[in-house]
Amino acid sequence: MFAPSLVRFVLVVGCSSLFAIESSAPALAQEPAPSEPSTKESRPARSPAKRTRKRPIDDGPKIYMGRQIADVMSHLGAEWLVRDTREQEEQPDRMLDGLKIQPGQTVADVGAGVGYTSVKMSKRVGPKGTVYATDVQPEMLRMLARNAKTMNITNIKPILCTPTDPKLPEGKVDLILMVDVYHECSDPEATLAGLRKALAPGGRLVLVEFRAEDPEVPIKPEHKMSVAQARKELEANGFRFKESLEFLPWQHIIIFEVAGATKPADAATPSKPAEEAKAEEPRSKTVID
Repeated sequence: MFAPSLVRFVLVVGCSSLFAIESSAPALAQEPAPSEPSTKESRPARSPAKRTRKRPIDDGPKIYMGRQIADVMSHLGAEWLVRDTREQEEQPDRMLDGLKIQPGQTVADVGAGVGYTSVKMSKRVGPKGTVYATDVQPEMLRMLARNAKTMNITNIKPILCTPTDPKLPEGKVDLILMVDVYHECSDPEATLAGLRKALAPGGRLVLVEFRAEDPEVPIKPEHKMSVAQARKELEANGFRFKESLEFLPWQHIIIFEVAGATKPADAATPSKPAEEAKAEEPRSKTVID
């Protein structure tokens, strides 16, 4: 979830939102500095390990399959997630309409931030459905939980995940949605392995990403992705491309399924000759509205 290049970390003033936002990060407690010994003789000898200790080496941007992995957006810029212009720029309700989320489903908002999309998903799955809202920043989840409580929403379950483990229940999730998030994953292979395990039979993984193919989209290059790059990465990690929906102003909606997975309905379908089955296989396509 990323800002246009000129406003990425600007906190929007006067944002007309129902969401409560923390104004600053909590102060970190610091240990008192040890007192200095009064004489040279009384000072403890430094260990060789301390004398040879070096600062970590900055290797520069991390690259995965030819793509620069972007930095994670800080919780200090959380107000940008609920900016007034987001409805116009990203059309989140229209995006969710395209995914055809059903009442009673179990869905996940991975990289949920303050819960902007989680709240919208919670209304679609209804009281019998569940929204797992994950984030690597506890500050984001505290804001999300407070927002959900303020709105009397009880079917959102916040989860503190890690860069290598989504922390989602295995084989239970019908839809995993990552809105402007996947390009920030510092360990794509570990993340995708966890997401693949979390999907229920027939489940979908959906990446909403700013179009790298369009130079007019005012987002930094590392915060964009092309459909070709997304397919390259996910197909190498056990996913099958289903389709890309292209009706949003700036973003792709790229939909994947687990490669080789069998949908629940397939188990009850009588086997067919190989030629007939092959003719009925769905073809991957790009739908442009």
